[in-house]
Amino acid sequence: MLKHSTRRWLAGLGVAGALVAASAIPASAAPTGSLELNANDVIVAPGGATKWVTLSALGIEWSDDIVVKVDRSEVAGFADVRSTAPAGVCTEAGVILTCRVPDLGDGDPPVQIELSVRAKDGARPDQEGELAFTVTAPGSGSGSFRSTVAVGEGVDLAAAYSLKLTGTPGGTLKAPLTLENRGETAARGAVLFVSASYGLRPSQRYENCRYASGAFKDYAFVCTFDTVIESHGAAALDSSFGFTVPADSWAPTAYSGSAFWFTPADWEEYKAQTNVDDDLGPGGTDGRLELRPVTTRRSAQTDVDPYDNQTWIELQVTGDQRADVAALGAKVDARVGRTVPVTVGYVNHGPAAVGIGSRPGVEVSTTVTLPKGVTAVRAPKTCVSNASGEGEPGEPGASAYRCSLIGRVGKGEKVEFAFTLRIDKAGSHTGEVRLRTGDENPTNDTARILVNATGGQGGGNDDGDGGTLPITGGSTGLIAGVGGLLLVAGVGGYVLTRRRRTRFVA
Repeated sequence: MLKHSTRRWLAGLGVAGALVAASAIPASAAPTGSLELNANDVIVAPGGATKWVTLSALGIEWSDDIVVKVDRSEVAGFADVRSTAPAGVCTEAGVILTCRVPDLGDGDPPVQIELSVRAKDGARPDQEGELAFTVTAPGSGSGSFRSTVAVGEGVDLAAAYSLKLTGTPGGTLKAPLTLENRGETAARGAVLFVSASYGLRPSQRYENCRYASGAFKDYAFVCTFDTVIESHGAAALDSSFGFTVPADSWAPTAYSGSAFWFTPADWEEYKAQTNVDDDLGPGGTDGRLELRPVTTRRSAQTDVDPYDNQTWIELQVTGDQRADVAALGAKVDARVGRTVPVTVGYVNHGPAAVGIGSRPGVEVSTTVTLPKGVTAVRAPKTCVSNASGEGEPGEPGASAYRCSLIGRVGKGEKVEFAFTLRIDKAGSHTGEVRLRTGDENPTNDTARILVNATGGQGGGNDDGDGGTLPITGGSTGLIAGVGGLLLVAGVGGYVLTRRRRTRFVA
């Protein structure tokens, strides 16, 4: 679950849907006591945006007697810290804030207390203090944690609202991203964070940029610059920067992405509140991406208005390039009583890729209706029982399954769903593989599953008398020798949890 403070921060950046965020714990602020506590640090500036600190307490047995105390004495001289909880949850006694957390009656979610933080008018850069949290939870124990509030020098970065591009499959496009400084103070250094869909592949990989290695977005990267942007000045990326449309992109179609600018200090804060840094790999080898001029860094700075730093990138791909996906059925010759492996699926004849991300809104859904006279004793986890897609993954015994995957299937690649069927009744029985693709050739989107069962009881399991023969839809023949990439990702995205960290959701 997104914490309120991080959700607001991400919403301001326009990337709220891209991450599942969790605050990082600085090594110097490890929790003490028996509870697992966690709270983020913030940097604020006079006249700047409100930031949020959220304390999370995990593994607590719920009761109406959970008490959270916040000592604001170290920051009271330069920061205004208030609770965002409904009236009656928290009370104030000088610099001490006492909150009694109500039982929400919804399992055991983490206890969370959110505080808004604003710099006072007289705050000075480099002032710093800590919020001291103490949690007491009857039946679970107690603990404490400290979170840092710092004051930075306020600057006002801004970016163009949108950048519209047009290209063709395989084409490289220039992307003239720019950055303004609308404030009265020179901005020393900048960080560019780009998150884009499949069609916006970076055309070069620079030494001063790091590129996502996980399943964050199709393409995500961050570039750092030590450029000084003077008051009311502007800067732009050099002319080498751009995107390359994948050669197997659908056409016509559209892709989108975003480019967000941070001050260096705000980027460090953002990294600490998310796990974005975990999924960024090493820098590239194509030289440095420039944003001139360059100078030395001085005091930490924080953006007083971070909500105008983002450029929405829109790419229109022109041309006429689509995909042809063909269903793959099977033929089985076996004796009654035997169990036999049966593999069905589909193959992409290209030229465009299919699957999530290959074209907005284009996915492949496979409905497998088994022949009468057989029982599915084993089904793949990528298939849910019931053709409506509302059953359980891998559940045996159903007469129909809805199968899907997370991933992109290129030209010549094949997707397979492996079942194990028990032959229950003699005779010839017919089932069906039916695709829902939206591709350019619907005539081969269905294929038969043929079972020829002979009478008598078999003498063993997992061995058919005749095996299976894939049968393709329409007049399309089986592509021989396509080992390719067998994409058998699980249904839905993945969530890989670490201690105090939550990784990206695909």
